[in-house]
Amino acid sequence: MPEERTGAYVDPAVTTPVTPPTSPGPSRAVLAARNGVAVVFALNGLAVATWFARVPAIRDGLGLTPGRLGLLLLAMSAGAILAMPTAGLVTQRLGAARAVAASTLLVALGLTIAGISAGLAGWLPGVAVGLFALGYGSGSCDVAMNIEGAAVERRLGWTVMPRFHAAWSLGSVAGAGLGAGAARLGVPVAVHLGVLAAVVLGGTLLGARAFLPAEPAAAGTPAGRRSRLLAAWREPRTLLIGLLVLAAAFAEGSANDWLAVAFIDGYGFSEAAGAAVFGVFVVGMTLGRTAGTVALDRWGRGPVLTTTILLAIVGAGLAVLAGSGPVAVVGVALWGIGASLGFPVGMSAAADEEEHAHVRVSVVAVIGYTAFLAGPPLLGLLGDQVGTLKALLVVPLLLLPTLLLVPAARPPAAGGTGAPARAGSAEPDA
Repeated sequence: MPEERTGAYVDPAVTTPVTPPTSPGPSRAVLAARNGVAVVFALNGLAVATWFARVPAIRDGLGLTPGRLGLLLLAMSAGAILAMPTAGLVTQRLGAARAVAASTLLVALGLTIAGISAGLAGWLPGVAVGLFALGYGSGSCDVAMNIEGAAVERRLGWTVMPRFHAAWSLGSVAGAGLGAGAARLGVPVAVHLGVLAAVVLGGTLLGARAFLPAEPAAAGTPAGRRSRLLAAWREPRTLLIGLLVLAAAFAEGSANDWLAVAFIDGYGFSEAAGAAVFGVFVVGMTLGRTAGTVALDRWGRGPVLTTTILLAIVGAGLAVLAGSGPVAVVGVALWGIGASLGFPVGMSAAADEEEHAHVRVSVVAVIGYTAFLAGPPLLGLLGDQVGTLKALLVVPLLLLPTLLLVPAARPPAAGGTGAPARAGSAEPDA
């Protein structure tokens, strides 16, 4: 028998050790698609944060109470919820690149309409229409870019989805920073939102050109495709992942909607400082998602999700109950880090099996985005009673039972529902 050595073997016909061939790394097309997906995520985050950073100015300009502001924000959530049930099938039919391009056009139109209606006309129904278009486009884009991101992640062979969401958070940081600067300089809301809408649309079209080639649409009739979507709604693991993503989306969306306003009302911050606090949150999100890929590959989804959810519970509680602005800002940072991984890991878990990724990601997205539908009015109405800051205590209270859902996100075993765990996502034995 040939002598065995570490990392090499000895061919019995020769005396020189022969190193086994190594598998090639990702192709240039996959690396280009990775970069394109990151760009699309970042610009989508920039678009959404641009709106949220100017919410205090729009609230004051329109004279809205917390309750009425919550109902206005509901228009954006409603648009997203209506888009998502079929967004996966649309993405499968058009290809991710075309779906992203079409949905981002709606995002840009929505931002522009909302900005003009709020900043120039002072017309509340026009703002609601713009927010509905922004939500519909953003919700459609969210499903399409997560499907593309999961496909790229599978081809790379290691965890990368949280970094795509980190790119989204970086875009949010940029949006929050630009929003704080625009508020301090007195830039009109209509000008600010209109310019950013054009930047987001142009950059997204360029990024989507690098996506992976579109796969042929699944065979079968439209009725058959709808049947596969309905079947996904009956899968226990998919539904549990959806509930996990719902809680993560609520923790993230509550901060997006209310942090700036809560710190202005509860701690006496200025409008610019309130926007900066929102920026602290998204910086924490970005750090958590950047470092999270390393943690996930080393320790697995279960332990990492449990740790980050606990951080979010502590951080959100501190942000509300600290009684001191600087200490509360530390809590916001912890909240951001803790809320960083639930959404991207849930999307990866839904897409573990490529054949069913389109329908499962749609189902999980619909359940998750219910938080964005229910969150604004719930917290707004509660804020009318106890104050906007104290209303945010709902976040840690919701996250506590979410710890029980973490096992659903673990990669399924070979032969079970879903695909075998790929490299970089295996759970440790514990």
